[in-house]
Amino acid sequence: MQVDCGGRVLDLTAPVVMGILNVTPDSFSDGGRFAAPGAALLHAGEMVAAGAAIIDVGGESTRPDAPAVGLQEELDRVIPVIEALCGRLDVLISIDTMKPEVMRAAVDAGAGMVNDVLALQAPGAIEAVAAAGAAVCLMHMQGTPRTMQLHPHYEDVVGEVRHFLLQRASACEAAGIARGRIVLDPGFGFGKTVAHNLELLARFEDLAATGYPLLAGLSRKSMLGKLLDRAVDQRLPGSLALATLAVAGGARIIRSHDVGATVDAVRVAAAVRAAGERR
Repeated sequence: MQVDCGGRVLDLTAPVVMGILNVTPDSFSDGGRFAAPGAALLHAGEMVAAGAAIIDVGGESTRPDAPAVGLQEELDRVIPVIEALCGRLDVLISIDTMKPEVMRAAVDAGAGMVNDVLALQAPGAIEAVAAAGAAVCLMHMQGTPRTMQLHPHYEDVVGEVRHFLLQRASACEAAGIARGRIVLDPGFGFGKTVAHNLELLARFEDLAATGYPLLAGLSRKSMLGKLLDRAVDQRLPGSLALATLAVAGGARIIRSHDVGATVDAVRVAAAVRAAGERR
């Protein structure tokens, strides 16, 4: 399985890890730590050395109740970092944004993937990615980042998430984004209760059966705080357990704050899954 990322091929024969690089002052886990370009570049280099295949750069927090960020402010945060990363590191860069203007500017600066929590539903977003030639990760979210955790409700969370993602993939393909450029993300924690998240993970193979590569973002999620009563900086063991289960269910990309430990967990889980497939 491969993804065309603007001419750069992302090989997903074995699952890979996407390292999270938040250049924001208010992200839920590491807000402010890597806002300066120098700190961001240093941390990205550490993640690549630890085995990250993708660096996901974000300039606007999508945690519940996070304030919106203006277009110019987001551009000022992410574009210098992407340019610096592309000039120094041989790694695929992803831009985590909802804004078409940021998508275009990031791809021009060297990003090969767009990671959009709105699944390219913003006006002009699908056209921006189609024209740019980048890959796209389409995520499911019920509501908006500001409202998503108020009263999430589903009759069938897996069926509804699957239906939405396939609809968005179909819309992308109709707009000229080839199937080989599309990744899907069920959006753990985005408009979901702990029970919803657990059901999605327990039935992850139902989503993998779509045939599109799947991304799972479970690192340090609030569900771990509720399940384990652990603070954000104490959630590594739980995050590794979730990453392992996601890979066992067919995930091809694991998005993580803790790259080194996650790479090891993903490799072990992938080896076990591969052994089962050979039987």
